[in-house]
Amino acid sequence: MQFETLGFFGILFGVVARFWPVWIGLGTVFILSTRYRKVLGLYGHLFETKVGIAGLAICLFWLFTAIFADVIAPFGPLEQIPLLKNAAPGTIEPETGLPFLFGGDRLARDVFSRMVFGSQIVLAIAPAATLFALMVGTTLGLPAGYYGGRIDSVLSFLANLVLAFPVILLFYLLVTPGIRETSIPQWLAGFFFVFPMIFLSTLFYTRFSGRPGLLAVLIGVTFLVGGWLYAGLVFNADPLGIVSLRPNELNIFVAVVFASSPGVFRIVRGLTMDIKTRDYVAAAQTRGENPWYIMLWEVLPNARGPLIVDACLRIGYTTILLGTLGYFGLGLAPESPDWGTAIKESSRLLRAYIHPALPPALALMSFVLGLNLLADALREQSLKD
Repeated sequence: MQFETLGFFGILFGVVARFWPVWIGLGTVFILSTRYRKVLGLYGHLFETKVGIAGLAICLFWLFTAIFADVIAPFGPLEQIPLLKNAAPGTIEPETGLPFLFGGDRLARDVFSRMVFGSQIVLAIAPAATLFALMVGTTLGLPAGYYGGRIDSVLSFLANLVLAFPVILLFYLLVTPGIRETSIPQWLAGFFFVFPMIFLSTLFYTRFSGRPGLLAVLIGVTFLVGGWLYAGLVFNADPLGIVSLRPNELNIFVAVVFASSPGVFRIVRGLTMDIKTRDYVAAAQTRGENPWYIMLWEVLPNARGPLIVDACLRIGYTTILLGTLGYFGLGLAPESPDWGTAIKESSRLLRAYIHPALPPALALMSFVLGLNLLADALREQSLKD
C-alpha cells in the first residue's frame, strides 16, 4: 500500500512548525534575560559568551519541549497505527493527515512523538535525582570538612567505599529485577529523602533562630511539603494523588542518588576544608556564630560556583546513565518513550531501519552537549569571580 510522503524540506518545515511553543518560550526568555542581564547575577553572565548562550539555548529547548510535549507531539507516545509500522520519515497518516515526521518504529508508533515525550522522563528524573544527591552530599560534606577528625574519617570511608564500585555495576545491582522485588529501594529512598528536610530545617534554624514566629512557619511548611512529597515518593501514598513513582522509577532514582552523593560529598568536603581557613570564617567564629551557621551561610555560598558547575555535569552524566540502563533493558518499562529505551527498541532492526534510532540518540547527545557547554560557561565565570 502506497502512502503520501513529505520530502526533506517538508519534514524540516514540519518539525520546525511543531516546535512553535518552544520558539516562543525561548524568544521570551532570551529577550527578558538580555534586558535584565545586569541584575540576574551568575545567570546574566551566561549571555556574555557564545558558549553560555549555546548551552543555555539547548537546555531551555529541551525544557520547553518537555513542558509543551502534549502540544508539540502529533500522536501519543503509545499510540499505534498498524499501517505505518516501520514507516519512512515523512509518511502521512491517511485518516488524520498528520505525518510521521521521523517515521514509525517496529510497533507502528510515531518516532517524533516518542522522542518529544521522552524528554519529559529525562528532565523529570535526572535534575531531580541530582538535586537530591547535592543535598545529601552537601549535608554530609560540610561537617566532614569543617570538623575533620573522626567525623571526617568515618564519612570519607563510607564515601570511598561507594566510589570503589564501578558506576555501571553499581547501577546494575540497584536496578536489577531481583532488587526491585525487595524492600531495599524503598528503605534507601526513605533514608535519602529525609536529607532535604534536614538540610532546609537546619538552614532556616541557623538563620532565623532569633525570629521564632517566622522560624515556626518556615519549619512547618518544610515538614508539611516535605512530608507530602516523602509519602508520595517513598510509599506511593500521596493523598492528593499528584506525586508518585512507579517501582522501576524509584529504583533508578535511588540508584542515581546513591551513586552521585559520594562524589558531591568529596567536592563539598574539599571546598569546606579550603574555605574554613578564610578570614571571613574566622571573623564569624570570633563573633560566636554557631558552627552550622558558618557552614551554611559563610562556607556554602562561597562554594556555589564549583557546585553549580558540578551539578550541570552530573545531570549530563545521569542522562547518559539513564540512556545506558534503558539500552540494556534495566531502565523504565519496555513501552516507555525515554530515549535509552527507544534506542534499545530501535536497535533490534538497525540494519534494516536506521531512522527510529537516530532521533532519540541525537536528542540525548544534544541535551548532554548543552549541559556541558553550560558547565563550561559557568566554570569560566566562577574562575573570574
